[in-house]
Amino acid sequence: MKPVANSSAPPPPLKWAGGKRWLVPRLRELWQPFAQQPLIEPFCGGLAVALGLQPRHAILNDANPHLINFYQQVRKGLKLTIEAENDSSIYYEYRDNFNELIGGEKEKTKKAAQLFYYLNRTGFNGLCRFNRSGLFNVPFGRYRKINYREDFFDYQELFANWSFSCGDFERLSLPAGSLIYADPPYDVEFTQYSAGGFDWNDQIRLAEWLSSHEGPVILSNQMTPRIRELYGDLGFRMESLEAPRRISCNGDRQPAREVLATLNF
Repeated sequence: MKPVANSSAPPPPLKWAGGKRWLVPRLRELWQPFAQQPLIEPFCGGLAVALGLQPRHAILNDANPHLINFYQQVRKGLKLTIEAENDSSIYYEYRDNFNELIGGEKEKTKKAAQLFYYLNRTGFNGLCRFNRSGLFNVPFGRYRKINYREDFFDYQELFANWSFSCGDFERLSLPAGSLIYADPPYDVEFTQYSAGGFDWNDQIRLAEWLSSHEGPVILSNQMTPRIRELYGDLGFRMESLEAPRRISCNGDRQPAREVLATLNF
């Protein structure tokens, strides 16, 4: 069965720092010979890659439980029933409401998914950031205008054959021949977008896990000397890419250097 046509894909429903829409054309070139195989994303993030490639089957994982709950609720037919306005008082009220749901079964509900969507669309730069207590702490975004969705029905057909899970990448079951695309938190100082973070030991653990897969593997990361050495030593082929930089703590929006590492192609 052929993959769904790319032209019908809706855009990612969330804003996502470091999203890979810009990389989809290059990834499609690599993915096309394996298009009948499942796509595995251990760090699915904003779904730019999955929505851009539109595989028939995909295993999509992330360490952020609120993100995965949102996708699972979308697959069930999520509608936005809360008041959605670009207003700071409503934003901080909803942020408090969302934080009250964190830590129990209530964070896996439709209400939590709606609040997460609203906070994502309204908060600063689409960031998803939590403090050491595990509470969402992104400030109000101050956009001139925001278009909020009332429903997410146009994602349901695609999501029907995609599985969503939350957990460590090593827990994933990998079908034979599947293609892995890994876009982990980058090798930079700030990685605290989910509980536990992602440090250098995790980068090493990921690289070794990816290198053990018998099918095709694609990895994108910040172009740092130790990332190049790590993946080079494991036999990956690497190419340097110029990536758009849309979020910067110091105002620098110059293109960033990234590495695209491939194995078993």
